[in-house]
Amino acid sequence: MSESSDYTPPKVWKWEAENGGPFASTNRPIAGPTHEKELPIGKHPLQLYSLGTPNGVKVTILLEELLALGYEDAEYDAWIIKIGDGDQFGSGFVDVNPNSKIPAMMDHSTNPPTRVFESGAILLYLAERFNAFLPRDPADRAECLSWLMWLMGSAPYLGGGFGHFYNYAPIKIEYAIDRFTMEAKRQLDVLERRLTDNRYLCGDEYTIADIATWPWYGGLLLNRQYDAAEFVDAESYTNAMRWAKEIDARETVKRGRMVNKHRGEPHEQLHERHDASDFDTKTQDKIAAAE
Repeated sequence: MSESSDYTPPKVWKWEAENGGPFASTNRPIAGPTHEKELPIGKHPLQLYSLGTPNGVKVTILLEELLALGYEDAEYDAWIIKIGDGDQFGSGFVDVNPNSKIPAMMDHSTNPPTRVFESGAILLYLAERFNAFLPRDPADRAECLSWLMWLMGSAPYLGGGFGHFYNYAPIKIEYAIDRFTMEAKRQLDVLERRLTDNRYLCGDEYTIADIATWPWYGGLLLNRQYDAAEFVDAESYTNAMRWAKEIDARETVKRGRMVNKHRGEPHEQLHERHDASDFDTKTQDKIAAAE
């Protein structure tokens, strides 16, 4: 690998131009709102503002899992936040999440309403509220939370590191791709070793640790992330692949993946979700057929 470079960092970096790539318009070195825009509020206490990315899918999967178990208070309104259009920089969204990242949630069952942002925090909030998908035994709970935090710390290397430089960056940089591919494969090996003797990340119990991790690493293994399954030799991770396929087959997961999705097959896109019947009547193929 060549060690030469035509770029020398300045003493003080300044934001003078977009960095290119499909997400250039969403990246900026400052926080705060760019425009005034209130968020809509639906009929349910739980209001989710999100997009069908791996981080957004974590929450909708958990909500669909809770509803399938009969937790009626887990009914929710899901509003799409189009990050390519800058919806996350609207004043209302920034009030819910000052970090301007999806997902963000408001729980109107409390007075005043409770805001929750960061996907891992939302999963933990919902698991504790409904006493589900989080082990009760202290040791098992600690194991679950450890894997949840592992995911929250590891996924940025997969997405912002490997995914960005392998798939999204406007130029291919060998050093960056090698660096983050090495880390992505190391993380896959962590999962592979854990799942060798465990059905799920916390043993035999399906938990928020799996729900958080699957959209990222299951998506990579099943070639839904970055078109990179062959590149990372996904099939060699036999135990992680078994885990990925088992979770993928859950009807609750299939529904959760549809919510706030705005790409792919129209019958798999449910831009907004306000009722369980929306899966049958308001997917994009149904909406197009009715026009």
